[in-house]
Amino acid sequence: MIPKKISIEKIPSSGPYSTCVLVENFLFVSGQIAVDPKTGKLISDSIEIETRRIMENLKIILSENEIGFQNVIKTSIFVKNMNHFSKINDVYSDFFHDGNYPARETIQVSGLPKNANIEISLIAFKN
Repeated sequence: MIPKKISIEKIPSSGPYSTCVLVENFLFVSGQIAVDPKTGKLISDSIEIETRRIMENLKIILSENEIGFQNVIKTSIFVKNMNHFSKINDVYSDFFHDGNYPARETIQVSGLPKNANIEISLIAFKN
């Protein structure tokens, strides 16, 4: 079993890590913050806009690996303010159809990279 480290040119990264790693049929995606793929700048207009940008970035990463959200088996959400939980859920649920939700945890943290308000990572299975 040899991990394949994958960089996604469409998604800027800012650190010594791989955007995602494929191990056999499992794709492990590093935590994503709301970085605009065109400018590389953090979007922080609102928690809804941040969440949507992250989910769109995750969609790009999945697509580049020929995977969809239906193959996501686990997500981890890190948020600075748990009072945003319902707003995050409203946006997050738009990306999963027919109640096909992955396992998930949501953890409140004191800080995130670039002072983001939310970060999401995931694990998906590639058929």
